[in-house]
Amino acid sequence: METKMLLRSIFALAGVVAIWSPAAAAETIKIGVTPGPHAQILEAVKPIAAKSGLELQLIEFSDYVVPNAALDAGDIQANSFQNQPYLDNQKADRGYKIEQVGLTVNFPIGVYSRKHKSWADVPDGAKVSIPNDPTNGGRALLLLRDKSAIKLKSDVGFKPTVIDITDNPRKLKFVEVDAAQAPRALDDVDAAVINTNYATQAGLDPVKDPILREDPKGPYVNLIEVRSADKDKPWVKILVDSYHTPEIKEFVQTKFKGAVLPSW
Repeated sequence: METKMLLRSIFALAGVVAIWSPAAAAETIKIGVTPGPHAQILEAVKPIAAKSGLELQLIEFSDYVVPNAALDAGDIQANSFQNQPYLDNQKADRGYKIEQVGLTVNFPIGVYSRKHKSWADVPDGAKVSIPNDPTNGGRALLLLRDKSAIKLKSDVGFKPTVIDITDNPRKLKFVEVDAAQAPRALDDVDAAVINTNYATQAGLDPVKDPILREDPKGPYVNLIEVRSADKDKPWVKILVDSYHTPEIKEFVQTKFKGAVLPSW
């Protein structure tokens, strides 16, 4: 009888240890990212989050449209790839119930060219490719406006389109392409506006190679997003806190050397 009681006590104690062990408490989430810096940064976040019992499984998407659809559908639990204007546009157009829970990094967008060494060398009537989604296309036009290449209507906000151009003194011809395909357009146009993550993926240097570069300010800081129903779950705080660490800030600064800027 004493032996049975002893065994029961051991099993009960083992059960308590199992309940409170880190392995038992671990939770796994899928987080959507685009290839390049977003994926690389989250890889660095993984071991930090794991120490707090959160396992991150990265799911890479090659465009800007699918990650929000996947998040809204519950196929993934979070994503990290977009800025607030793009998120707002997606929610307005598609009714997604997702929201940002933390800031990540900023990628100053740039104008690149394989045919011209400077913006001054770009001729009148040149072909310039810009992203075809409202947010990044608008961002490209705002960059060109800020660099005095074009003028836009005064009330365009963050999503101007080519029809909002009021003055185009150099008669630039705008070609709209999918943001992910912008590096491939470089051989077919005089200049291309390319998002930093796609530029680095194509082997371009976002600090040295642009002939024009966006000022690192404004609303274009990238975000971590989750479904609205999940925003108060404990794993969300672990994810954001794991990202917002001195280790990740140092990683970003060392790895990307000014091409990607910490924004927290």
